[in-house]
Amino acid sequence: MVKYDYDVLYIGAGHATFDGAAPLAKTGVKVGVIESGLIGGTCPNRGCNAKITLDEPVKIVREAERMGDVFEGDLKINWTQNIVHKQEIIENLPQELTKRLENSGATIIKGHATFKNNHTVVVDNMREITAEKIVITTGLRPHRLNILGTELAHDSEEFMNLKKLPEKIVIVGSGYIGMEFATMANAAGAQVTVMLHSDKVLRNFYQPYVKMVVDDLGRRGVKFIENSRVQSFEKIGTNYQVNYGDNQKLTTDWILDATGRIPNLDKLDLDNIGIKYDKTGVFVNNYLQTNIDNIYAAGDIVANNLPKVTPAAYFESKYLMQLFSGQTTEPIDMPIVPSVVFTSPRIAKAGISVEEAEKKGYQVSENDLENYWYYKVDKETIAQSKQIHDEAGHLVGVTEISDQAQDAVNALLPAIEFKLDPQQIGRLTSLFPTIGYAAWHRA
Repeated sequence: MVKYDYDVLYIGAGHATFDGAAPLAKTGVKVGVIESGLIGGTCPNRGCNAKITLDEPVKIVREAERMGDVFEGDLKINWTQNIVHKQEIIENLPQELTKRLENSGATIIKGHATFKNNHTVVVDNMREITAEKIVITTGLRPHRLNILGTELAHDSEEFMNLKKLPEKIVIVGSGYIGMEFATMANAAGAQVTVMLHSDKVLRNFYQPYVKMVVDDLGRRGVKFIENSRVQSFEKIGTNYQVNYGDNQKLTTDWILDATGRIPNLDKLDLDNIGIKYDKTGVFVNNYLQTNIDNIYAAGDIVANNLPKVTPAAYFESKYLMQLFSGQTTEPIDMPIVPSVVFTSPRIAKAGISVEEAEKKGYQVSENDLENYWYYKVDKETIAQSKQIHDEAGHLVGVTEISDQAQDAVNALLPAIEFKLDPQQIGRLTSLFPTIGYAAWHRA
């Protein structure tokens, strides 16, 4: 029998690893984790945790603005102090996650891994490590435009480390990152221009709600340039110039390339061992197995149609823990994975989309939440939801735009996931007064 260094070896240390690797190690499985950067990966260190911390003052300022005379004086975001607070929140997370892994019995190996064969990786071109099973969880990294002067633009991590907010910012891209950071920068006083690849913003969200967000940002001074066809960036003195469209130019102090995220695969030497993948990620079966049966993949690196969000990575990591520890032999059964964009207001969704519901002939009910008493408490002026029911009356989808959309959708997830019928929903008595009660009351 072949003796390996580890029973399970993870390449990457984000949510797709640590949420399952720590409990797996506690079962007695010998676990190794290889990571070249900070333990925790993108979400705790340069993504979700940092982003929501930076957004909190935006939410407060927006609410104070709506409340009007209830508050005295004007609130203003101190961007520099906001960055300091963000750092206070995230700076200890890598150490805490390291402790969680090591206390569970897992071994952390610092360095970059490449595949030598099905059971062997080489760390930093020096150390060979073997494992019975290997899990690829290397996640995504920022995409960079392939244009002249691309090195003059910055990525999302650099934005969240800006100690001083530039006066003028150009954001290329209108997905999650582009729109969330446009909201933050605008609220903190920057002049923001968002350059679209096409004529659609947040294409994976319900477009009438997206238009409300765009219109609101427009009223606040954010400029949107559709079909911009960005061609190059130039340094002009102390400023930068964006060349786009038909010989059009735009001068700015800072450029954010928010054109998406791409799989971290190109430095793993996957071709050495014949793992199948494409530009969207690694191909896996219903057991998260690649075409090589002892090599698996989880999280954002997987090529699938799921939202590239932390809850999906968490669930996949937990599934592999159960699979590797013998707690299950079944294929993965993914739950409903919700998603939200943290603009002001937020847009959140779960289950069947409005567009899909209309094709299937499902009942789509619209709720004018601006006139629902609970949303009047903080004087929300943009608040609507659509709930989708199938022929049997089961709630199968929801999308909401409001400052509390994420909490409303979270409250409704059990009904969608477990296909609760109207009678079962009627037995749920949430705390009152809360957004959960308000959401269930409409379900």
